[in-house]
Amino acid sequence: MSLVNSITWSQTSSILNIQSNISKKLTPFSILPHPLTNNLPISLFPNPKSNISNSNTPLSAILTKDQKPQNPPTTPTFDFKSYMLQKADSVNKALDDSIPLTEPLKIQESMRYSLLAGGKRIRPMLCIAACELVGGDESTAMPAACAVEMVHTMSLMHDDLPCMDNDDLRRGKPTNHKVFTEDVAVLAGDAMLAFSFEHVASLTKGVCSERIVRVIYELAKCVGCEGLVAGQVVDICSEGMDEVGLEHLEFIHLNKTAALLEGSVVLGAILGGGSDEEVEKLRNFARCIGLLFQVVDDILDVTKSSKELGKTAGKDLVADKTTYPKLIGIEKSKEFAERLNREAKEHLAGFDQNKAAPLIALADYIAYRDN
Repeated sequence: MSLVNSITWSQTSSILNIQSNISKKLTPFSILPHPLTNNLPISLFPNPKSNISNSNTPLSAILTKDQKPQNPPTTPTFDFKSYMLQKADSVNKALDDSIPLTEPLKIQESMRYSLLAGGKRIRPMLCIAACELVGGDESTAMPAACAVEMVHTMSLMHDDLPCMDNDDLRRGKPTNHKVFTEDVAVLAGDAMLAFSFEHVASLTKGVCSERIVRVIYELAKCVGCEGLVAGQVVDICSEGMDEVGLEHLEFIHLNKTAALLEGSVVLGAILGGGSDEEVEKLRNFARCIGLLFQVVDDILDVTKSSKELGKTAGKDLVADKTTYPKLIGIEKSKEFAERLNREAKEHLAGFDQNKAAPLIALADYIAYRDN
């Protein structure tokens, strides 16, 4: 095994194998300690540059045209395209109904503009698929599915602001602050976040209160200073830094990106009546595909055009952000993505494979997507 493989896989595996229900002290080689709680300055984390050199291979898609299968591997009898269309249609209708145009119109229009701007709806689909896998149904999961999409949309609205990533394009349209002004975009994002919790609490039916409280807890945790916000803060503080190691990068992405994907799956599993063991297996599955999503995102950012992505391409390079291709090279990034996809599916091995087919297909979709 090459030195790059050894470092990358050993560090990543140590992160992904953490059982969330086991309390133990974490070290920099299992997961990056949070700088706010461990009193360790970011600059002290290891820099792998002495061991890992960037690849000179021209940047390409996650798989080259010749490598990429015509149809990403899924369960043979499962019609993933029809599944995606049906679930996306259901989610879009539910989202449209969730925020009616009421006074004050400006804030509602701003919320609806971004929430209904399109998108792949991966997070809601993960929530619904996990719920159905453990015995629940779509209607039970739909309020939570809408809530995670609201949280995701809020994060994009705030991420695009001039004080953050300063982006003008999102989902092929002008960003929210370009249409509604910065102050309204901030307030609309705040309102969307608050409303996501209200939506789950008021519209979830047929589920005991204990499980609804667990769902609200999980949603809050994946958004706040132990999740999305933590990853975003460390990401901002890391721009332009030379001393950024793999553990540091994984901390950013396990929180900024993977936490909400993990939360989407866990919410669905809880609402569907999953046992603690089933919930933890699905949590580990989601952690793998959450990191997979970001690895692929990093590659697409430097291999696709703004038109293809529906957002500004190459912005990570301009901002001098650390990404997987920048840190370990394009080939190792592709290998890492393949490994994460395999490990994600291994966590589904104990489930009925027919019922797990949507999650298996969604993992492949994340791995082989073009935008």
